[in-house]
Amino acid sequence: MKNSIDREEAVELLKKYVRSKSVYLHSIESEAIMRKVAEFLGTAGKDDSIDVDFWATTALLHDLDSEVVGDDLSRHGVETVDILKREGYDLPVMFESILSHTEALGFTEAKRTTKMDYALAASENMTGIISAYVRMRPTKKIEGLSAKSITKKIKDRSFAASVNRDFINDVEKHLGLGRSEFVTIAIDAMTEIADQTGM
Repeated sequence: MKNSIDREEAVELLKKYVRSKSVYLHSIESEAIMRKVAEFLGTAGKDDSIDVDFWATTALLHDLDSEVVGDDLSRHGVETVDILKREGYDLPVMFESILSHTEALGFTEAKRTTKMDYALAASENMTGIISAYVRMRPTKKIEGLSAKSITKKIKDRSFAASVNRDFINDVEKHLGLGRSEFVTIAIDAMTEIADQTGM
């Protein structure tokens, strides 16, 4: 069994199991935000324990099972872990974090407990708000998007209603990040990969 995974391997897995363009884009957007958050916490928080690449790769793979489970969310996360195990990986920290992002679905006993868990849940939900907002802009582009606009949409629970606002707001208590600070990090991260997402 392999106890590590690099980005190249993760991308190959993503291409193997995810054929949906929207899920693929969501995955690389989640990865970009997670990387920025990890970098910020590692630098600003002087936390040398944060493995930036590992955090980012975990986000890249968190929805690897989306096409396997389809609408049956009771297996979401569990199937991703099973896929990774079948592919020869033994990554318990990653597995726990992936399982924990499904906490609010009500099908699992997994809970977010670590900084990585909270960062993953917040990052992957933030992509939904930003993507939905960008799609309604006249330009359909992220360039020039303000944190203030996104913060307003986080408060409006009817907008992108499937997004878990509580997971986003948890960054303040569990990561020591102000919400507007997190929004800015997320916008910057998604702007940096706009050439890959077409955003």
